[in-house]
Amino acid sequence: MNDASFFTAGDGTRLAYRLDGPADAPVLALANSIGTTMAMWDGQIAALVRHFRVLRHDTRGHGASAVPAGAYSLDRLGRDVLELLDGLCIARAHFLGLSLGGFTGQWLGVHAPERLGRLVLSNTAAYLGPAPQWDERIAAVLRAPDMKATAEMFLANWFPPAMLQAGDPVVDAFRAMLLATDRRGLAGAWAAVRDADLRRIIALIDAPTLVIAGRDDTVTSLAHGEQIAATVPGARLVVLPAVHLSNIEHPDTFVATVLDFLAAQPAA
Repeated sequence: MNDASFFTAGDGTRLAYRLDGPADAPVLALANSIGTTMAMWDGQIAALVRHFRVLRHDTRGHGASAVPAGAYSLDRLGRDVLELLDGLCIARAHFLGLSLGGFTGQWLGVHAPERLGRLVLSNTAAYLGPAPQWDERIAAVLRAPDMKATAEMFLANWFPPAMLQAGDPVVDAFRAMLLATDRRGLAGAWAAVRDADLRRIIALIDAPTLVIAGRDDTVTSLAHGEQIAATVPGARLVVLPAVHLSNIEHPDTFVATVLDFLAAQPAA
C-alpha cells in the first residue's frame, strides 16, 4: 500500500498502518478479518473520519506488513495494537474488530482495559475449536501450489450466493486480497485462532461493548455472537441480515450502528 506508514513491533516485525481523519479527534482503531488488508474498511472511512481519527493496520502476515515465520498468537496480535498505540502516543482508543480483529478486540478488553474506550466486536467468536480442524487447514494451505482454492473457500464463506453469482466487483476486490496473501501469514493467523479460547475470561471486559452478528454467518455464527453478548457484562447485541463481512454487505446500516454506539452517553 503506497500510502501506508510503518512501525516495528517489539519482536522486530515491520507492520503497515494508516491514520485518517482530524488530528484532534478521538481515535478509533480498526482490526481486520483474516485474509484481508486494511482496505476492507475503505467503504466506512468517509463516514468514520467525520467523527474520529481512524487508525488501521495490516495484521502481521497480511497486506504490506511483514510475514514472520511460524505460528502467531493472540497475545502477539494484541500487543501489536498496543505497541502501535504507544508508538503514536495514543493513550486510549475506541476499538472495532471484525472476525480475527474481534478476537484481538476481546484480548484487549481483558488485558488492556485502560487503553480502551468503547469496544465493537463484529462477526467474531470467543472460541472456534477444536484444534485439529485448524491443524488440517494450516497443513493444507502450506502444501497447496497457490492460494486459488483457499481464496474461493473464503469467498464462499464470506458472501451470500447472490453476490458471488452476480460477479460483484466487491467480491473481485476481496479475491485479489486473498490471492495476494502470503500462505505463511494466513497459516500463522489461523494458529492464533486455533489456540484462542476466550469464553470464560471475556466476563472480565468492562468496556462498553457492542456485538454485531450476522444472521447468516457460517464462519462465526449468530450463536457465537450471542455467547459473547451474554458473557461480556452489559454488552449489546445487534444482528444484521448478513453473512460474514457485515460492513461490506450492509455498509450503511453497519456504520450507522457503530456510530450510534460510539456516540452513546455512558449509562448513569
